[in-house]
Amino acid sequence: MLKRLEIENYALIEKLDICFDDGLSIITGETGAGKSILVGALSLILGQRADTKVLFDKNRKCIVEGTFYIKDYDLHLLFEQHELDYDDNTILRREINQHGKSRAFINDTPVTLNVLKDLSEKLVDIHSQHESLLLNKTFFQFEVIDSFAGHCNLLEKYKNEYFNYKAVEKRLAHLIEDEKEARANLDYYKFQYEELEKARLEEPNEFEKIESELEILNNASEIKQNFQNAYYRLSDSETNILGEISNLESLIQPLEKFDKRYKVLSQRLQSVYVELKDISDEMLQVLDDVVFDAERISFLTERLDMLNKLMMKHNVASAGELIAVKEDYRKKTKEIEFLDDESESLKKEVDRCKEEVYGLGERLSASRTDKFPVIEKRITELLKSLGMPDARFGIEHNKTDIVNQMGMDSIRFKFSANLGSEMQDISKVASGGEISRLMLSIKSLITENKLLPTIIFDEIDTGVSGEIASKTAAIFSDMSGNMQVICITHLPQIASKGKNHFYVYKEVENEQTKTRLKKLDDKERVEEVAKMLGGEALTDSTRKTAKELINFDKTGDN
Repeated sequence: MLKRLEIENYALIEKLDICFDDGLSIITGETGAGKSILVGALSLILGQRADTKVLFDKNRKCIVEGTFYIKDYDLHLLFEQHELDYDDNTILRREINQHGKSRAFINDTPVTLNVLKDLSEKLVDIHSQHESLLLNKTFFQFEVIDSFAGHCNLLEKYKNEYFNYKAVEKRLAHLIEDEKEARANLDYYKFQYEELEKARLEEPNEFEKIESELEILNNASEIKQNFQNAYYRLSDSETNILGEISNLESLIQPLEKFDKRYKVLSQRLQSVYVELKDISDEMLQVLDDVVFDAERISFLTERLDMLNKLMMKHNVASAGELIAVKEDYRKKTKEIEFLDDESESLKKEVDRCKEEVYGLGERLSASRTDKFPVIEKRITELLKSLGMPDARFGIEHNKTDIVNQMGMDSIRFKFSANLGSEMQDISKVASGGEISRLMLSIKSLITENKLLPTIIFDEIDTGVSGEIASKTAAIFSDMSGNMQVICITHLPQIASKGKNHFYVYKEVENEQTKTRLKKLDDKERVEEVAKMLGGEALTDSTRKTAKELINFDKTGDN
């Protein structure tokens, strides 16, 4: 329940600090004093959006803070899901700065508005005159039925399966579309792959190797001639270099015994001879290898030309990149070939999800229709107790073959206020006062099952008076036995029922209008109820009636 509400710098409120008790709390005040401003401020910590227009002083931030006692409402899991510190006395805070920037906190931990809403919707239900318009909204009518039926787990499971079904169905549709596009390109991919496959691309640096080999083949005569001359001078002429070095070595080698330096020189000559002999052998091998081959030149030239064309066609710069392009086309053709398998698998998944959704939809529909007679009867009885003896309430229901996020049901609330009149859509047959009473009956019904700590009624008793006002007050009183009820009202019959009574008023201070609030003591409460009965001109008669209303309430005889 809401234990405390602190408001600072909001609308006409400079600063306000209110403590609430359990049971029924009443808020009254003159028209325009700012009673509904309290609800507006509370809406901020329930996750509603706001801007700088709410600032009382444009140079300071607005702060709204609510303290809620939540021990008995099993909210630990929600706190764990959002990684929040749990406390039986949980504080929700909202701040709006001068630039319209908003921050939200739960127990001093910064949270998003969605998280704030997620928690607050389990703590408070605010019902205003404007909310009566929801009676004609399909989503609200479903909410009423589902709340009374108490199948929230089934409904949540259905919605999860429904959205999963729609997601898989969407994936299948995209896959089929992709498959059509892919199959239109399949022949092209295959042709490109086969062309590159025929090119027998194996080495990433093949292009460079061919260029190098062609360079040698095209200059084979010059290369062979030069190597022949070099080999001749090195090994084959009468005065060849190897022979001369051998002669030098034979001159120095006998002198090794005379000096270490001679030995070193002799060894160096031996090394030179060995190195040159090795070079001579390699030259001989080169001479055997270098052969002018016109066919080989023609083959390599053609392959180089082919590689050039393929690289230009595919806009790449190497044989290695061509290999990568070929692999990409191979993968694309394989992926298209596997699309059939994936499509079949997804079709089976869609069928499985559809079966699950329709099964849950049937259960949901059965659970709802099972409660229709009870809901119709209870709301009709409540309407009778509110001074509408001939009122009838009904639920028009049709089963659909197509599922949506609410299930397989089509429902409409029907209403008739007069005997002999056919029940029709509420918007066509109900007056403002009738809608208020119908909405109050529905709220009274669903709060029996919807375990909310607090419900706030913001002047929903418009158009109600006399005996009906007393019966409305009795409903509020009954509801307050199960939950905290805060009621903003202009009716003395309702005001007299309150366990606590708060009075909202305006006063001008330093040429500035401000909204104030005070908790009334017993004497002040009698005066306020008397004013509500007879206006500003208080009489002994109105005071006496006010005391009777309040004392009658305190005796508990009503």
